[in-house]
Amino acid sequence: MRRRLIAAALALLLAGCSTPQARQERRPLAKESTFVYVASLDVVTDWDPATSYSNEIIAMQNIYESLTTYNPVTKKAGPRLATSWRTSSDGRTWTFTLRSGVTFHTGRPMDAAAVKASIERTMRSKSGPSYIWDAVEAIRADDPLTVTFRLKYAVPLDLVASSGYAAYIYDTAAAPDLKKWFESGRDAGTGPYTVAGWRKGKSDELTLKAYRPYWGGWDRPHYTTVKYTVVPDTQERWRRLQRGEASFAHRLNPSLYRRASRTPGVRTAAMPSFQTAMLLFNTAAGPTADVRVRRALAKAVDYSGTLRALRGAASPATGIVPEGLTGHVADRTPRQDLQGATRLLARAGYGPGRRPLRLTLTYAQGDADQRVFVQRLAATLKPLNITLMGRAMPWEEQWDRGKRRGQHILLMYWWPDYADAYSWFGNVFRSAETVDFNLTYLKDREADALIDTLPELTATDRAAAQKAYAKLARRLLDVQAAAVVPWVVTYQRVYLNGVQGYSDNPAYPDVVFVHDLRPVG
Repeated sequence: MRRRLIAAALALLLAGCSTPQARQERRPLAKESTFVYVASLDVVTDWDPATSYSNEIIAMQNIYESLTTYNPVTKKAGPRLATSWRTSSDGRTWTFTLRSGVTFHTGRPMDAAAVKASIERTMRSKSGPSYIWDAVEAIRADDPLTVTFRLKYAVPLDLVASSGYAAYIYDTAAAPDLKKWFESGRDAGTGPYTVAGWRKGKSDELTLKAYRPYWGGWDRPHYTTVKYTVVPDTQERWRRLQRGEASFAHRLNPSLYRRASRTPGVRTAAMPSFQTAMLLFNTAAGPTADVRVRRALAKAVDYSGTLRALRGAASPATGIVPEGLTGHVADRTPRQDLQGATRLLARAGYGPGRRPLRLTLTYAQGDADQRVFVQRLAATLKPLNITLMGRAMPWEEQWDRGKRRGQHILLMYWWPDYADAYSWFGNVFRSAETVDFNLTYLKDREADALIDTLPELTATDRAAAQKAYAKLARRLLDVQAAAVVPWVVTYQRVYLNGVQGYSDNPAYPDVVFVHDLRPVG
């Protein structure tokens, strides 16, 4: 989702450098019982589990739980708060059996009534991620441990219920004004950890502590404290790992990753992901409202050169949907075509010997891969008489600017809300009056109609769904040229040798399920 979250050019030039004062700081070492996750961007955008739709997933998946969880080995939903489930032959009735003995962090029991109340509140929120429940017509608590969903149309509800967003089960009775209560940094989940402290905007932003009555137990060694620190500078994240002040970095850069692979006491792990980099063009205003300009920009991108420059941190994108999900189209590998780009620009009145073109592009502060791409793209466009002004921003600022249509091009990451391709289309490309993540501002009735068929087709006719996805890719990337997908992220994790049991789950990007780990001295 989301969109990964300096602010001045000087910060970019100084990235990787630390001041003498910073080098002299002494920080406590990460102890066995404390897991320190060092992030590049602010962790919490929204504390409400009904509306949360950004980077806080890395913490909230350790605080809250959903009915099911995605298993990347079986590529199916597995048990979490629900231990089993069944569906009717038409796929429109789903019954879940709940885990017994589970309590919320508020002390109240998690039961069918609580499941019904939390999902209904999320549905009423009409927030960006709440669309995952659009097929639900009614929810019934049959008994304390049984809940039944009646659907308007068939969807794979077991997979929907594993979503990284809006599928959380929480205590709606935690406070009279639940929204305000969450905003103060409180939680009402069932997960292994609960909020111990939150310092909005600070480097040591968030601390979680063990919830001792957790149903999963604490009968073997576990991390009892989880800290999330925000360090935009890549070199400083690496230094903290080397000094033992951090346990895990979700990303460094290709050069430091290779160094880490040769460093004693440090482990590395690389894994393909469901996370794509997306270059979104403003289709509503400015020079990029001209489809010829958008098509020219798409042809100008050096796709293969980008992959070489990212040195193992990326794999080729073919279309919009990454490999491993229904909707992936294998024969759409994009290629650079500068001559074609020049011809299109000339038709639009731009290019060498014609009007100069100035374009603004925003991207994520602290993301080395995005910075490399923007620098390369600016160099590629310069001979075409295009000046690209790249601006790195904290995600919240970038997103706010995007919602105000304040740039020509926006570079962000996207990943599915659950292991299904629909969210790329329903969120990023479907027409909407209110701008949320539809940051191309595209209004295309033909694409909208096709997008609206996807959830039911995926549940009832996978072959037809695949054809619909392929048709959408052609319309959005070729006809409308609303976006470019330059690469799929390859996760490159770096963590201390004492962290045992870590594995990536592509359905939950950048999440470390800390309770599953085993600290080793």
